[in-house]
Amino acid sequence: MNKKRLLIIFVKNPELGKCKTRLAATIGDEKALNFYKNMLVRTKEVTVHVNSDKAVYYSSFIDENDLWPNQAPFYKHLQYKNTDLGIKMQSAFEEAFQSGYESVCIIGSDCYALDEKVIKKAFDALENQETVLGPCKDGGYYLLGMNKLYPEFFRNKNWSTETVTPDTIRDFIDLRLNYSLLDELIDIDNEEDLNSLPKEKIIELLSF
Repeated sequence: MNKKRLLIIFVKNPELGKCKTRLAATIGDEKALNFYKNMLVRTKEVTVHVNSDKAVYYSSFIDENDLWPNQAPFYKHLQYKNTDLGIKMQSAFEEAFQSGYESVCIIGSDCYALDEKVIKKAFDALENQETVLGPCKDGGYYLLGMNKLYPEFFRNKNWSTETVTPDTIRDFIDLRLNYSLLDELIDIDNEEDLNSLPKEKIIELLSF
């Protein structure tokens, strides 16, 4: 077990009509489900070589027989049963630091541009900075990392809005924390985001 670094990966169980609902509103539930399944495959491929332990947190139930390995350095967990994303993320970070990890980052599975190099850059930043943030073009973020728990990051946020990144940076400043910002990337939440990808890649992602 790598007790120094942990990558938390928040995923939704891939069920028809229950994932990528904003995307499904215009392309249909089946294509949206195919897209999300492919994004899970990509997320696994990206994270498998990251030099850290990985904690996969499921939204509804722990799937023991899916694409994620069920052995070190992967560990399977269930997200805290609360509707508030902030509380769910805070709970996952709490578990990580209580387990002895020293640098912890969290990602989702919606950012196609997120790769191993970006995640490595985030962990490397935590060698010198107290926090690191990967902002999205829509005002959210695709990665958050820290070396100790700061509950303020998870409070008083309007999740899934354009205010999340600026409000989180304000937390950094208010707490007088040193922080690093990664490159701005796109989370794919709707059809407009999807169309930012090359056409051949879109076709590939919508088929499973």
